Amino acid sequence: MKISIVGTGYVGLVTGVCLSEIGHHVTCIDIDQKKIAMLKKGVSPIYEPGLEDMVRSNLDRRRLAFDTSFETGISGADIIFIAVGTPQKENGWSDLRYIEHAAEMIGRHVKRDCLVVTKSTVPVGTSERILKLIEHHLTHPIHISAASNPEFLREGSAIYDTFHGDRIVIGAEDEQTADTLEQVFAPFGIPIMKTDIRSAEMIKYASNAFLATKISFINEISNICEKVGADIESVAYGMGQDKRIGHQFLRAGIGYGGSCFPKDTNALVQIAGHVEHDFELLKSVIKVNNKQQTLLVEKAESRLGGLQNKVISLLGLSFKPDTDDMREAPSIVIAETLAGKGAKIKAFDPVATEHAKQVLNKNVQYAQTIEDAVKDADAVMILTDWEDIKAFPLAAYRKLMNDPVVFDGRNCHELQEAVEAGIEYHSIGRRQIVPVPM
Repeated sequence: MKISIVGTGYVGLVTGVCLSEIGHHVTCIDIDQKKIAMLKKGVSPIYEPGLEDMVRSNLDRRRLAFDTSFETGISGADIIFIAVGTPQKENGWSDLRYIEHAAEMIGRHVKRDCLVVTKSTVPVGTSERILKLIEHHLTHPIHISAASNPEFLREGSAIYDTFHGDRIVIGAEDEQTADTLEQVFAPFGIPIMKTDIRSAEMIKYASNAFLATKISFINEISNICEKVGADIESVAYGMGQDKRIGHQFLRAGIGYGGSCFPKDTNALVQIAGHVEHDFELLKSVIKVNNKQQTLLVEKAESRLGGLQNKVISLLGLSFKPDTDDMREAPSIVIAETLAGKGAKIKAFDPVATEHAKQVLNKNVQYAQTIEDAVKDADAVMILTDWEDIKAFPLAAYRKLMNDPVVFDGRNCHELQEAVEAGIEYHSIGRRQIVPVPM
């Protein structure tokens, strides 16, 4: 089929590239001329393993194209996916201005019957609103169908998830529309669930809210473990053996971040409030996560007797490994809190440094290597479990630091490793490792 994707952010670009990989002819549209120029050359504006190679191969096969013009970008399209951003407003509600602009532009430039699919994460009822906006701006007597197709991609493994996902959700109000979308996705060989549009929109929010709840729950359990002398990893493993619970999202740490969980949990609270429902559970999940993000700072302040003029090394800045995404990364709150307490901050990330410079406290100094970031620091905080950081030997901290104190916010290392390395090691929900003086 001939498919157009409006928006070349994370969701739009990955969706477009993967659809071209399975044989569709895809044009991705974005008003950002610099981004489109990069993509036409086969250069991805985002870091995602395997994505750039797939962009280049499908450009070469002439199954993938990029355009800044709505008129030419959607010309002849059978299906148009809207995958623009829906950032969070200050009140927690989703900002739909980009969605509305996309709908208006589609209405002004579409010239044939087609299906418009909402891929962006939007409040329940938005797809209906999009259809009305498109119809209001139509300049030709044509028929537009609407559908919802929420995404469930994990940054850092988005291509894998596209080809090996648990399910594809299709929301449509008639069988023919649902069947058309099913044909689009059939080559992926993934189970397809069909439902109405509003239920599809709600599935996305409910899924992310539930996963965020699991994260905040295990973090609360980890804090109790530290106080009662239990080990969170043993507790989480024992819990996960129960098939009703499962192992996923039971890793204690410094909280969730990224483009989805913070935004979607806040939006769902607002959606609930809009229909006069007080979502107390989800409010608590958000509160727990916000508190968890400053946990390492509290530990360091207590251990060092204050942070004024202390040199703190931050290892890992992106919200998770294998991405350069800094949206809602815990490192932002941690760096700001450290700076406010007078600490001197050095930081390292293997991929996200340039993006980090745009959002972290202006006083952060950036290192090119882990060694440079750690050297002579009063304490190290591990914030992202990149493989490079996990593989960095704990014994090296002892050589590079005067008094090696490591605060591991991702539980990257076994406790016995810290014992053998002879360093002081503080993690999440586990006992402290403090070397015995010789």
